[in-house]
Amino acid sequence: MSLVAAAVCPHPPLIVPELAGAAAPELDDLRAAADVAIARLLAAEPEALLLVGGGPASRTFNAADSGSLRGYGLARPVRLWKTACSGAEVLPLSLTIGAWLLNRSGTDLPRLARSVAVDAAPADAVALGATLLADDDPRCALLVLGDGSACRGVKAPGYDDPRAQAYDEGVAAALAGTDVEALRGLDPVLSAELRVAGRSAWQVLAGAVRAAGGDWRGEVSYQEAPYGVAYFVANWERV
Repeated sequence: MSLVAAAVCPHPPLIVPELAGAAAPELDDLRAAADVAIARLLAAEPEALLLVGGGPASRTFNAADSGSLRGYGLARPVRLWKTACSGAEVLPLSLTIGAWLLNRSGTDLPRLARSVAVDAAPADAVALGATLLADDDPRCALLVLGDGSACRGVKAPGYDDPRAQAYDEGVAAALAGTDVEALRGLDPVLSAELRVAGRSAWQVLAGAVRAAGGDWRGEVSYQEAPYGVAYFVANWERV
């Protein structure tokens, strides 16, 4: 099959050091884990990269498109690929951070991006994943962007919710075990209540891997909740 590997990373704007300022060292461990996950993704020797992340709607983006972090204080575009001269700043936050991570790695591999509506029904997200790649596509690796609950403590964006930790632990277990059924089963209502930004993107991953077939192994290299938001970094690789 054309899918050779996948990585999962979060998409907080503060992962970009210029935005974090003096607080940048607080996310050094997350930044380093994401860099290693991208390196492992590239080590699978893909011929192309496909970014998947949540957005206002499900749509396809072109290689020339870019994203913007101007609303967070960084007044320059974040290109998806090197052909950004004619593209528009249309990438949602998830894909903008994904593009920033890939650009940081220095890879020149061609890349495209797909957003999935953050409120997409699980069946629709899984179906999108199943149709991302065809057997005759180039060897492709997925970079999936998504945050966990935003309700881990009284200082969290969504305040404290006692259900949040169990939810996040379930996601981490599913990512570690390449458990596509557990990801497919994530409840959209509970996810919305916990302000989870990655639910639909993870379900796209589940659909893509299930369609690709074969045996996979997973590893979670980062699982923390700085600022009350759960972040995961994981790799899925063929056995």
